Amino acid sequence: MSNSPSSDQPDRTEAGLGAADQTQRPPLPNLARDTTPENPWPLHLLSAKMNQYISRCDPIWVEGQIIELKKRARVTYLTLRDLEEEISVPVSLFPKETARIEGDLEHGMRVIVRLKPDFWKKTGRLSMLGSGIRQVGLGDMLERIERLRRKLQAEGLFNAALKKPLPVLPQKIGLITGRDSDAEKDVIRNARLRWPGAQFEVREVAVQGVNSLSQVTAALGELDEDASVDVIVIARGGGALEDLLPFSEEAMIRAVAQASTPVVSAIGHEADQPLLDYVADWRASTPTDAGKTVVPDVEEERLRIGQARATTERVVRLFIDRESNGLAQYRSRPVLAHPETMLMAREEETDAARARVLRAVTVSLDRHQESVAHLRSRVRSLSPQKTLDRGYAVVQSRDGSVVQDARTLEPGIPVEVRVAAGGFEATVDKIRDDDPRDQPG
Repeated sequence: MSNSPSSDQPDRTEAGLGAADQTQRPPLPNLARDTTPENPWPLHLLSAKMNQYISRCDPIWVEGQIIELKKRARVTYLTLRDLEEEISVPVSLFPKETARIEGDLEHGMRVIVRLKPDFWKKTGRLSMLGSGIRQVGLGDMLERIERLRRKLQAEGLFNAALKKPLPVLPQKIGLITGRDSDAEKDVIRNARLRWPGAQFEVREVAVQGVNSLSQVTAALGELDEDASVDVIVIARGGGALEDLLPFSEEAMIRAVAQASTPVVSAIGHEADQPLLDYVADWRASTPTDAGKTVVPDVEEERLRIGQARATTERVVRLFIDRESNGLAQYRSRPVLAHPETMLMAREEETDAARARVLRAVTVSLDRHQESVAHLRSRVRSLSPQKTLDRGYAVVQSRDGSVVQDARTLEPGIPVEVRVAAGGFEATVDKIRDDDPRDQPG
Protein backbone atom coordinates (compact mmCIF):
# COMPACT_ATOMS: atom_id res chain seq x y z
CA MET A 1 0.00 0.00 0.00
CA SER A 2 1.09 3.63 -0.48
CA ASN A 3 2.47 5.87 2.23
CA SER A 4 0.07 7.79 4.42
CA PRO A 5 0.67 10.71 6.78
CA SER A 6 1.61 9.76 10.29
CA SER A 7 -1.38 11.72 11.56
CA ASP A 8 -3.70 9.23 9.82
CA GLN A 9 -2.32 6.33 11.83
CA PRO A 10 -4.63 5.50 14.76
CA ASP A 11 -3.04 4.89 18.12
CA ARG A 12 -3.41 1.76 20.14
CA THR A 13 -5.90 3.40 22.47
CA GLU A 14 -8.37 3.87 19.61
CA ALA A 15 -7.82 0.27 18.60
CA GLY A 16 -9.05 -0.86 21.96
CA LEU A 17 -5.65 -1.61 23.50
CA GLY A 18 -4.75 -0.76 27.05
CA ALA A 19 -1.87 1.39 28.18
CA ALA A 20 0.08 -1.68 29.14
CA ASP A 21 -0.22 -3.07 25.58
CA GLN A 22 0.99 0.27 24.13
CA THR A 23 4.20 0.09 26.08
CA GLN A 24 4.80 -3.54 25.18
CA ARG A 25 4.03 -3.50 21.39
CA PRO A 26 5.94 -1.47 18.76
CA PRO A 27 4.22 1.29 16.74
CA LEU A 28 2.28 0.31 13.62
CA PRO A 29 4.31 0.37 10.38
CA ASN A 30 3.50 3.01 7.75
CA LEU A 31 3.99 0.72 4.73
CA ALA A 32 2.24 -2.54 3.95
CA ARG A 33 5.54 -4.27 3.20
CA ASP A 34 6.72 -3.56 6.75
CA THR A 35 3.88 -5.46 8.40
CA THR A 36 4.66 -8.78 10.11
CA PRO A 37 2.68 -11.50 11.85
CA GLU A 38 3.88 -9.99 15.15
CA ASN A 39 2.97 -6.40 14.16
CA PRO A 40 -0.02 -6.47 11.73
CA TRP A 41 -2.30 -3.66 10.64
CA PRO A 42 -5.80 -3.46 12.01
CA LEU A 43 -8.38 -3.96 9.28
CA HIS A 44 -9.74 -0.42 9.48
CA LEU A 45 -6.26 0.95 8.77
CA LEU A 46 -6.00 -1.18 5.63
CA SER A 47 -9.42 0.01 4.51
CA ALA A 48 -8.51 3.64 5.21
CA LYS A 49 -5.26 3.43 3.27
CA MET A 50 -6.97 1.74 0.29
CA ASN A 51 -9.59 4.48 0.32
CA GLN A 52 -6.87 7.13 0.29
CA TYR A 53 -5.01 5.44 -2.52
CA ILE A 54 -8.04 4.85 -4.73
CA SER A 55 -9.41 8.34 -4.12
CA ARG A 56 -6.27 9.76 -5.75
CA CYS A 57 -6.90 7.84 -9.01
CA ASP A 58 -7.83 10.08 -11.93
CA PRO A 59 -11.15 9.53 -13.69
CA ILE A 60 -10.95 7.94 -17.14
CA TRP A 61 -13.23 7.70 -20.19
CA VAL A 62 -14.08 4.16 -21.27
CA GLU A 63 -16.32 2.52 -23.86
CA GLY A 64 -18.36 -0.61 -23.28
CA GLN A 65 -21.67 -2.33 -23.75
CA ILE A 66 -24.45 -2.49 -21.15
CA ILE A 67 -25.14 -6.12 -20.27
CA GLU A 68 -27.04 -5.53 -17.02
CA LEU A 69 -29.28 -2.63 -16.04
CA LYS A 70 -31.04 -2.05 -12.73
CA LYS A 71 -32.82 1.17 -11.81
CA ARG A 72 -33.42 2.05 -8.20
CA ALA A 73 -35.11 5.07 -6.67
CA ARG A 74 -31.97 7.20 -6.63
CA VAL A 75 -29.21 5.16 -8.30
CA THR A 76 -28.96 3.31 -11.61
CA TYR A 77 -26.67 0.29 -11.53
CA LEU A 78 -25.00 -0.83 -14.77
CA THR A 79 -22.67 -3.64 -15.70
CA LEU A 80 -20.39 -2.61 -18.58
CA ARG A 81 -18.67 -5.25 -20.63
CA ASP A 82 -15.60 -4.88 -22.81
CA LEU A 83 -16.27 -4.98 -26.55
CA GLU A 84 -13.68 -7.71 -27.21
CA GLU A 85 -12.70 -9.49 -23.99
CA GLU A 86 -14.66 -11.31 -21.25
CA ILE A 87 -14.21 -8.40 -18.82
CA SER A 88 -16.96 -6.44 -17.07
CA VAL A 89 -17.19 -3.85 -14.29
CA PRO A 90 -20.11 -2.50 -12.22
CA VAL A 91 -20.97 1.20 -12.58
CA SER A 92 -23.22 3.39 -10.44
CA LEU A 93 -24.99 6.42 -11.92
CA PHE A 94 -26.72 9.08 -9.83
CA PRO A 95 -29.93 10.77 -11.00
CA LYS A 96 -28.22 13.93 -12.21
CA GLU A 97 -26.13 11.85 -14.65
CA THR A 98 -29.01 9.82 -16.04
CA ALA A 99 -31.06 13.00 -16.46
CA ARG A 100 -28.57 14.27 -19.03
CA ILE A 101 -29.11 11.32 -21.37
CA GLU A 102 -31.43 11.78 -24.32
CA GLY A 103 -33.76 8.81 -24.09
CA ASP A 104 -33.41 5.82 -21.80
CA LEU A 105 -30.52 3.47 -21.20
CA GLU A 106 -31.20 0.02 -22.63
CA HIS A 107 -29.67 -3.43 -22.42
CA GLY A 108 -27.09 -3.97 -25.19
CA MET A 109 -26.46 -0.25 -25.76
CA ARG A 110 -22.89 0.88 -26.46
CA VAL A 111 -21.94 3.84 -24.31
CA ILE A 112 -19.01 6.03 -23.37
CA VAL A 113 -18.78 6.97 -19.70
CA ARG A 114 -16.34 8.72 -17.36
CA LEU A 115 -15.44 6.40 -14.46
CA LYS A 116 -14.01 7.29 -11.07
CA PRO A 117 -13.02 4.40 -8.75
CA ASP A 118 -14.69 4.46 -5.33
CA PHE A 119 -13.78 2.29 -2.35
CA TRP A 120 -16.30 1.83 0.48
CA LYS A 121 -14.35 1.39 3.66
CA LYS A 122 -17.01 -0.38 5.70
CA THR A 123 -17.44 -3.35 3.35
CA GLY A 124 -14.20 -3.20 1.35
CA ARG A 125 -16.17 -3.01 -1.90
CA LEU A 126 -14.72 -1.33 -4.97
CA SER A 127 -17.17 0.30 -7.37
CA MET A 128 -17.12 2.73 -10.27
CA LEU A 129 -18.96 6.03 -10.18
CA GLY A 130 -20.04 7.07 -13.66
CA SER A 131 -20.50 10.54 -15.07
CA GLY A 132 -20.95 12.16 -18.47
CA ILE A 133 -22.44 8.96 -19.93
CA ARG A 134 -23.59 9.12 -23.54
CA GLN A 135 -24.58 6.64 -26.20
CA VAL A 136 -22.25 5.90 -29.07
CA GLY A 137 -24.24 7.29 -31.99
CA LEU A 138 -24.58 5.90 -35.48
CA GLY A 139 -22.38 8.65 -36.90
CA ASP A 140 -19.62 7.83 -34.44
CA MET A 141 -19.77 4.15 -35.35
CA LEU A 142 -19.64 4.85 -39.07
CA GLU A 143 -16.73 7.22 -38.64
CA ARG A 144 -14.84 4.67 -36.57
CA ILE A 145 -15.46 1.92 -39.13
CA GLU A 146 -14.29 4.18 -41.95
CA ARG A 147 -11.07 5.04 -40.09
CA LEU A 148 -10.40 1.35 -39.50
CA ARG A 149 -11.17 0.55 -43.14
CA ARG A 150 -8.61 3.10 -44.37
CA LYS A 151 -6.03 1.82 -41.88
CA LEU A 152 -6.41 -1.83 -42.90
CA GLN A 153 -6.48 -0.93 -46.59
CA ALA A 154 -3.21 0.96 -46.19
CA GLU A 155 -1.72 -2.19 -44.63
CA GLY A 156 -2.75 -4.19 -47.72
CA LEU A 157 -5.23 -6.52 -46.01
CA PHE A 158 -7.83 -5.87 -48.73
CA ASN A 159 -5.43 -6.47 -51.62
CA ALA A 160 -7.05 -8.63 -54.29
CA ALA A 161 -3.76 -10.46 -54.87
CA LEU A 162 -3.99 -11.92 -51.34
CA LYS A 163 -7.42 -13.47 -51.85
CA LYS A 164 -7.41 -17.26 -52.16
CA PRO A 165 -9.52 -19.00 -54.84
CA LEU A 166 -12.47 -21.08 -53.72
CA PRO A 167 -12.21 -24.85 -54.25
CA VAL A 168 -14.15 -26.21 -57.22
CA LEU A 169 -15.77 -28.97 -55.15
CA PRO A 170 -15.07 -28.75 -51.39
CA GLN A 171 -15.05 -32.04 -49.51
CA LYS A 172 -16.28 -30.31 -46.34
CA ILE A 173 -17.64 -26.81 -45.77
CA GLY A 174 -17.09 -25.01 -42.48
CA LEU A 175 -20.08 -22.88 -41.45
CA ILE A 176 -20.01 -20.27 -38.67
CA THR A 177 -23.49 -18.95 -37.91
CA GLY A 178 -26.01 -18.27 -35.18
CA ARG A 179 -27.73 -20.97 -33.17
CA ASP A 180 -30.69 -22.43 -35.08
CA SER A 181 -30.63 -19.40 -37.39
CA ASP A 182 -32.29 -18.86 -40.76
CA ALA A 183 -28.85 -18.09 -42.19
CA GLU A 184 -27.66 -21.60 -41.32
CA LYS A 185 -30.72 -23.17 -42.92
CA ASP A 186 -30.39 -21.02 -46.06
CA VAL A 187 -26.73 -21.92 -46.59
CA ILE A 188 -27.18 -25.66 -46.05
CA ARG A 189 -30.45 -25.93 -47.98
CA ASN A 190 -29.23 -24.05 -51.06
CA ALA A 191 -25.87 -25.81 -51.07
CA ARG A 192 -27.48 -29.26 -50.96
CA LEU A 193 -30.03 -28.29 -53.60
CA ARG A 194 -27.10 -27.67 -55.92
CA TRP A 195 -24.90 -30.51 -54.64
CA PRO A 196 -26.77 -33.11 -52.54
CA GLY A 197 -23.56 -34.65 -51.20
CA ALA A 198 -22.28 -31.42 -49.62
CA GLN A 199 -20.84 -32.00 -46.12
CA PHE A 200 -20.85 -29.29 -43.43
CA GLU A 201 -18.91 -28.70 -40.23
CA VAL A 202 -21.15 -26.23 -38.36
CA ARG A 203 -20.10 -23.97 -35.48
CA GLU A 204 -23.08 -22.27 -33.83
CA VAL A 205 -21.97 -19.08 -32.08
CA ALA A 206 -23.32 -15.72 -30.99
CA VAL A 207 -23.49 -13.45 -34.05
CA GLN A 208 -24.37 -10.27 -32.19
CA GLY A 209 -23.65 -8.84 -28.78
CA VAL A 210 -20.53 -8.76 -26.67
CA ASN A 211 -19.76 -12.46 -27.08
CA SER A 212 -19.94 -12.56 -30.87
CA LEU A 213 -16.43 -11.30 -31.60
CA SER A 214 -14.66 -13.82 -29.38
CA GLN A 215 -16.88 -16.76 -30.35
CA VAL A 216 -16.74 -16.15 -34.11
CA THR A 217 -12.96 -15.66 -33.99
CA ALA A 218 -12.48 -18.84 -31.94
CA ALA A 219 -14.69 -20.86 -34.32
CA LEU A 220 -12.75 -19.49 -37.29
CA GLY A 221 -9.43 -20.59 -35.78
CA GLU A 222 -10.81 -24.04 -34.98
CA LEU A 223 -12.14 -24.64 -38.50
CA ASP A 224 -8.98 -23.22 -40.08
CA GLU A 225 -6.90 -25.83 -38.23
CA ASP A 226 -9.17 -28.66 -39.46
CA ALA A 227 -7.43 -30.10 -42.54
CA SER A 228 -10.69 -31.63 -43.83
CA VAL A 229 -12.38 -28.21 -44.16
CA ASP A 230 -11.79 -26.72 -47.62
CA VAL A 231 -13.75 -23.46 -47.29
CA ILE A 232 -15.28 -21.51 -44.38
CA VAL A 233 -18.56 -19.55 -44.58
CA ILE A 234 -19.38 -16.87 -42.00
CA ALA A 235 -23.12 -16.25 -42.30
CA ARG A 236 -25.60 -14.00 -40.53
CA GLY A 237 -28.96 -12.52 -41.44
CA GLY A 238 -29.63 -8.81 -41.79
CA GLY A 239 -29.89 -6.38 -38.92
CA ALA A 240 -29.17 -2.91 -37.68
CA LEU A 241 -25.68 -1.44 -37.89
CA GLU A 242 -25.18 -2.01 -34.16
CA ASP A 243 -25.94 -5.71 -34.61
CA LEU A 244 -23.36 -6.08 -37.38
CA LEU A 245 -20.58 -4.18 -35.60
CA PRO A 246 -18.68 -7.35 -34.51
CA PHE A 247 -18.05 -8.11 -38.19
CA SER A 248 -16.23 -4.79 -38.56
CA GLU A 249 -13.99 -5.23 -35.50
CA GLU A 250 -10.24 -5.16 -36.15
CA ALA A 251 -9.58 -8.44 -34.29
CA MET A 252 -11.97 -10.37 -36.54
CA ILE A 253 -10.66 -8.75 -39.73
CA ARG A 254 -7.08 -9.70 -38.88
CA ALA A 255 -8.11 -13.24 -37.95
CA VAL A 256 -9.74 -13.72 -41.38
CA ALA A 257 -6.70 -12.22 -43.12
CA GLN A 258 -4.40 -14.72 -41.36
CA ALA A 259 -6.58 -17.77 -42.10
CA SER A 260 -5.07 -20.26 -44.55
CA THR A 261 -8.49 -21.61 -45.58
CA PRO A 262 -10.60 -19.56 -48.05
CA VAL A 263 -13.29 -17.56 -46.24
CA VAL A 264 -16.69 -16.53 -47.64
CA SER A 265 -18.47 -13.57 -46.04
CA ALA A 266 -22.29 -13.78 -46.04
CA ILE A 267 -23.36 -11.07 -43.62
CA GLY A 268 -26.76 -9.42 -43.87
CA HIS A 269 -28.24 -8.32 -47.15
CA GLU A 270 -26.83 -6.77 -50.31
CA ALA A 271 -26.83 -3.27 -48.80
CA ASP A 272 -24.97 -4.40 -45.66
CA GLN A 273 -21.23 -4.24 -46.11
CA PRO A 274 -19.17 -4.78 -42.93
CA LEU A 275 -15.40 -4.74 -43.14
CA LEU A 276 -15.46 -8.54 -43.20
CA ASP A 277 -16.64 -8.30 -46.81
CA TYR A 278 -13.44 -6.47 -47.79
CA VAL A 279 -10.99 -8.97 -46.28
CA ALA A 280 -12.87 -12.19 -47.11
CA ASP A 281 -11.72 -14.19 -50.13
CA TRP A 282 -15.28 -14.07 -51.52
CA ARG A 283 -18.25 -11.85 -50.65
CA ALA A 284 -21.71 -13.34 -50.91
CA SER A 285 -24.61 -10.88 -50.95
CA THR A 286 -26.74 -13.09 -48.69
CA PRO A 287 -26.46 -16.48 -46.92
CA THR A 288 -28.53 -17.92 -49.78
CA ASP A 289 -25.98 -16.64 -52.27
CA ALA A 290 -23.20 -18.19 -50.17
CA GLY A 291 -24.86 -21.60 -50.37
CA LYS A 292 -24.99 -21.30 -54.15
CA THR A 293 -21.40 -20.06 -54.39
CA VAL A 294 -19.40 -22.63 -52.42
CA VAL A 295 -20.57 -25.70 -54.42
CA PRO A 296 -21.22 -26.26 -58.14
CA ASP A 297 -24.66 -27.11 -59.53
CA VAL A 298 -24.90 -30.87 -60.04
CA GLU A 299 -27.31 -30.48 -62.97
CA GLU A 300 -25.02 -28.00 -64.70
CA GLU A 301 -22.07 -30.31 -64.13
CA ARG A 302 -23.99 -33.26 -65.59
CA LEU A 303 -24.93 -31.15 -68.60
CA ARG A 304 -21.31 -30.12 -69.07
CA ILE A 305 -20.13 -33.70 -68.74
CA GLY A 306 -22.70 -34.79 -71.34
CA GLN A 307 -21.64 -32.03 -73.70
CA ALA A 308 -17.96 -32.86 -73.20
CA ARG A 309 -18.66 -36.55 -73.79
CA ALA A 310 -20.59 -35.81 -77.01
CA THR A 311 -17.85 -33.48 -78.23
CA THR A 312 -15.17 -36.05 -77.45
CA GLU A 313 -17.10 -38.81 -79.21
CA ARG A 314 -17.61 -36.63 -82.29
CA VAL A 315 -13.94 -35.68 -82.46
CA VAL A 316 -12.84 -39.31 -82.05
CA ARG A 317 -15.19 -40.49 -84.78
CA LEU A 318 -13.99 -37.79 -87.17
CA PHE A 319 -10.40 -38.74 -86.44
CA ILE A 320 -11.09 -42.46 -87.04
CA ASP A 321 -12.92 -41.72 -90.32
CA ARG A 322 -10.14 -39.47 -91.57
CA GLU A 323 -7.46 -41.98 -90.74
CA SER A 324 -9.48 -44.84 -92.32
CA ASN A 325 -9.79 -42.88 -95.57
CA GLY A 326 -6.08 -42.20 -95.53
CA LEU A 327 -5.29 -45.89 -95.07
CA ALA A 328 -7.60 -46.83 -97.92
CA GLN A 329 -5.80 -44.38 -100.22
CA TYR A 330 -2.40 -45.76 -99.25
CA ARG A 331 -3.56 -49.35 -99.82
CA SER A 332 -4.83 -48.51 -103.32
CA ARG A 333 -1.42 -47.30 -104.52
CA PRO A 334 0.56 -49.71 -106.87
CA VAL A 335 3.47 -49.96 -104.49
CA LEU A 336 1.21 -51.42 -101.84
CA ALA A 337 -1.00 -53.38 -104.26
CA HIS A 338 2.14 -55.20 -105.66
CA PRO A 339 4.90 -54.65 -103.12
CA GLU A 340 7.14 -57.34 -104.74
CA THR A 341 7.80 -54.97 -107.67
CA MET A 342 9.56 -52.54 -105.40
CA LEU A 343 11.48 -55.34 -103.75
CA MET A 344 12.75 -56.72 -107.07
CA ALA A 345 14.04 -53.30 -108.16
CA ARG A 346 15.78 -52.86 -104.84
CA GLU A 347 17.24 -56.38 -105.10
CA GLU A 348 19.00 -55.51 -108.40
CA GLU A 349 20.31 -52.29 -106.95
CA THR A 350 21.57 -54.18 -103.90
CA ASP A 351 23.38 -56.80 -106.04
CA ALA A 352 25.07 -54.08 -108.14
CA ALA A 353 26.12 -52.20 -105.02
CA ARG A 354 27.46 -55.40 -103.44
CA ALA A 355 29.56 -56.12 -106.56
CA ARG A 356 30.95 -52.59 -106.58
CA VAL A 357 31.88 -52.80 -102.96
CA LEU A 358 33.55 -56.20 -103.39
CA ARG A 359 35.55 -54.97 -106.36
CA ALA A 360 36.63 -51.82 -104.57
CA VAL A 361 37.70 -53.80 -101.50
CA THR A 362 39.67 -56.28 -103.61
CA VAL A 363 41.52 -53.51 -105.48
CA SER A 364 42.28 -51.73 -102.23
CA LEU A 365 43.62 -54.88 -100.60
CA ASP A 366 45.90 -55.63 -103.58
CA ARG A 367 47.25 -52.08 -103.60
CA HIS A 368 47.96 -52.13 -99.90
CA GLN A 369 49.58 -55.58 -100.06
CA GLU A 370 52.06 -54.28 -102.69
CA SER A 371 52.75 -51.26 -100.51
CA VAL A 372 53.39 -53.45 -97.46
CA ALA A 373 55.78 -55.70 -99.45
CA HIS A 374 57.71 -52.66 -100.69
CA LEU A 375 58.01 -51.26 -97.18
CA ARG A 376 59.13 -54.65 -95.85
CA SER A 377 61.95 -54.86 -98.43
CA ARG A 378 63.11 -51.33 -97.57
CA VAL A 379 63.12 -52.10 -93.87
CA ARG A 380 65.14 -55.27 -94.45
CA SER A 381 67.66 -53.47 -96.65
CA LEU A 382 68.22 -50.85 -93.97
CA SER A 383 68.45 -53.31 -91.09
CA PRO A 384 71.80 -53.76 -89.19
CA GLN A 385 71.86 -57.42 -90.21
CA LYS A 386 72.13 -56.48 -93.90
CA THR A 387 75.04 -54.21 -93.04
CA LEU A 388 76.77 -57.03 -91.26
CA ASP A 389 76.08 -59.35 -94.20
CA ARG A 390 78.07 -56.96 -96.41
CA GLY A 391 81.20 -57.54 -94.29
CA TYR A 392 80.93 -54.89 -91.64
CA ALA A 393 81.41 -55.60 -87.94
CA VAL A 394 80.25 -53.95 -84.73
CA VAL A 395 82.84 -53.35 -81.98
CA GLN A 396 81.63 -52.94 -78.38
CA SER A 397 83.60 -51.99 -75.29
CA ARG A 398 83.38 -53.78 -71.96
CA ASP A 399 80.40 -51.69 -70.84
CA GLY A 400 78.47 -52.73 -73.99
CA SER A 401 78.67 -49.34 -75.78
CA VAL A 402 79.42 -49.28 -79.49
CA VAL A 403 82.92 -48.01 -80.33
CA GLN A 404 82.71 -45.17 -82.83
CA ASP A 405 86.03 -43.45 -82.19
CA ALA A 406 89.31 -45.46 -81.87
CA ARG A 407 90.74 -42.76 -79.63
CA THR A 408 88.36 -43.78 -76.84
CA LEU A 409 90.24 -47.12 -76.61
CA GLU A 410 93.65 -48.00 -75.22
CA PRO A 411 96.05 -50.82 -76.17
CA GLY A 412 95.40 -54.01 -74.19
CA ILE A 413 91.72 -53.36 -73.61
CA PRO A 414 89.44 -56.29 -74.51
CA VAL A 415 86.59 -55.62 -76.93
CA GLU A 416 83.79 -57.71 -78.38
CA VAL A 417 83.36 -57.89 -82.15
CA ARG A 418 80.04 -58.87 -83.73
CA VAL A 419 79.91 -60.00 -87.38
CA ALA A 420 77.15 -61.24 -89.66
CA ALA A 421 77.15 -64.69 -88.09
CA GLY A 422 78.18 -64.71 -84.43
CA GLY A 423 80.92 -62.72 -82.70
CA PHE A 424 84.27 -63.01 -80.93
CA GLU A 425 86.40 -61.28 -78.30
CA ALA A 426 89.61 -59.42 -79.19
CA THR A 427 92.29 -57.31 -77.58
CA VAL A 428 93.39 -53.87 -78.85
CA ASP A 429 97.05 -53.91 -79.88
CA LYS A 430 97.52 -50.53 -81.50
CA ILE A 431 95.53 -47.34 -81.95
CA ARG A 432 95.67 -45.58 -85.32
CA ASP A 433 94.54 -42.05 -85.96
CA ASP A 434 94.11 -42.37 -89.72
CA ASP A 435 90.64 -42.87 -91.08
CA PRO A 436 90.36 -46.00 -93.24
CA ARG A 437 87.86 -44.13 -95.38
CA ASP A 438 90.69 -41.83 -96.47
CA GLN A 439 92.67 -44.78 -97.91
CA PRO A 440 92.36 -45.40 -101.62
CA GLY A 441 90.32 -48.44 -102.69
